[in-house]
Amino acid sequence: MRLSRHFLPVMKETPSDAQIVSHQLMLRAGLVRQTAAGIYAWLPLGLRVLRKIEQIVREEQDRAGAVEMLMPTIQSADLWRETGRYDAYGPEMLRIRDRHEREMLYGPTNEDMITALFRDNVKSYRDLPRILYHIQWKFRDEVRPRFGVMRGREFLMKDAYSFDLDEAGARHSYNRMFIAYLRTFARMGLTAIPMQADTGPIGGDLSHEFIILAPSGESEVFYHKAWEQDRSAAAEGVDANDPAALQAFVSGLTNDYAATDEKRDEKRESEAGADLRQSRGIEVGHIFYFDTRYTGPDAMNMNVQTADGGQVHPKMGSYGIGVSRLVGAMIEASHDDAGIIWPESVAPYRVGLINMRADDESCAAAADDLYGKLNAAGIETLYDDRDERGGAKFATMDLIGLPWQLIVGPKGIARGVVELKNRRTGEREELPVEAALARLAA
Repeated sequence: MRLSRHFLPVMKETPSDAQIVSHQLMLRAGLVRQTAAGIYAWLPLGLRVLRKIEQIVREEQDRAGAVEMLMPTIQSADLWRETGRYDAYGPEMLRIRDRHEREMLYGPTNEDMITALFRDNVKSYRDLPRILYHIQWKFRDEVRPRFGVMRGREFLMKDAYSFDLDEAGARHSYNRMFIAYLRTFARMGLTAIPMQADTGPIGGDLSHEFIILAPSGESEVFYHKAWEQDRSAAAEGVDANDPAALQAFVSGLTNDYAATDEKRDEKRESEAGADLRQSRGIEVGHIFYFDTRYTGPDAMNMNVQTADGGQVHPKMGSYGIGVSRLVGAMIEASHDDAGIIWPESVAPYRVGLINMRADDESCAAAADDLYGKLNAAGIETLYDDRDERGGAKFATMDLIGLPWQLIVGPKGIARGVVELKNRRTGEREELPVEAALARLAA
């Protein structure tokens, strides 16, 4: 895409109402614009990042055996009354009425709806287990929406829900999601540490928050240094269809201590000794087992016939990833004084091509030719072909954080070379055009 045709309203100054780095940089880099308190329009650059994150999430959910669907944003209040949540949820729920005075709501989550859909269509043990998911916009009327997309009112989220005949099956579904989450975040260039979370009245040990480390994180976290390494690769050799092998793998990982401030264990921290680390982190995912909370007789009373002719209430789990929240979380974890530093897997474009002299015919011709070759090679490229000074172009590219900058200038063209800059390391290298293309295509 040529920048001269793009919609990229970057800002030189930091907005005074943006309190954290991700909010500041998302506004300055032209990723989003606020339209109301806690509600944002996703501009072209931000939308490209959002869609790439969404696709990674989708691919790993599919790989884990989950089946995608799509539930509506507007839900009937009757569903929530079945589970007792309509009145209990509180003012964060946006309640509305249609023209016929039917009570509706803008969905903050989907446990009630998915249980009703499954209940009305599944009656036999032959239809279990199942994991269903969707990626959908949700709304929670936060009292004080702040920190940009990190705590907005409207947000994009992946919800998955598992249905199993018994607790053993539910644990297996939980473990499948556990390793799917490790793989998902690793593909985004993130080290997400699963930390045991509060299970509430259900009890047990089946609840984990996935936390990425960031100095500005909302939670204080404590963990064994082993979690500083990417551990998702080890999951590749695990047979996800073998419950025992999968459980052994998950148990082996979680033997290494990791806890938020609310779940600290002094004994385990003492055992970690010098390997104990302390930092701050941002929650980007949560997996949770809730037994028959929604399928039981006190809620939607879903019954499934067993092989011996009996009836059971299926066991459920819930698995969430904050897709839009991840955009902000990544920036909190990966930026410098000049701007954003995107991992290659989610960057809006892989390469920023800079024509240093749009008014120089030979330079413009060389840049145009290079742009055509990059596109032909399938390399996503943002081409700054504007008639602007070089300093402004560099500042824009550093701000938006594309992984690579390819710089074409008249002096370099005269010598048959271009300059390649790695945004993360800052390293620059002069290369012949074909060598630069080969490097980027690798």
